[in-house]
Amino acid sequence: MNLILLLMAFCVGMAMSIQAAVNTQLAASIGANSVVAALVSFACGTIVLLGVAVSRGGLGGVFAALAAQPPWKFAGGFLGAAFVFGTVFLAPRIGLLSLIVLVIAGQLLTSMAIDHFGLINMAVRKVSSVKMLGACVVALGVAITLFGDRIVASMGR
Repeated sequence: MNLILLLMAFCVGMAMSIQAAVNTQLAASIGANSVVAALVSFACGTIVLLGVAVSRGGLGGVFAALAAQPPWKFAGGFLGAAFVFGTVFLAPRIGLLSLIVLVIAGQLLTSMAIDHFGLINMAVRKVSSVKMLGACVVALGVAITLFGDRIVASMGR
């Protein structure tokens, strides 16, 4: 795999954590309104993406192609909104670290299923036993992150 692409993926992960923290602070500063904070986040992102789309050749012909798409293909927007709202709502309640390790665990398990079975018309990429072991290690890391302090404390009693 291309090292640049791997580095980009790592940076996307960093951006997710920073985004959750920034949006949480925005929500807190506007009366703990998680929905409005998520809306503002999406509006800002929409403006940036619109600018990039226009600078890359505009939107000519795209609207006709969009009208021909089945409704399920628009679920990404709803899922993105749920993600942003979920991070804004949950980060102050369960903490950013707990939120992110659970997000990673959810992404890992769902991504493995999508790859392995070729769900949602994605290419089939069989999950090897080595990758399954890696996922188990990550799941163990999630459990330790979430419950490790309690486990250590209970062993000291």
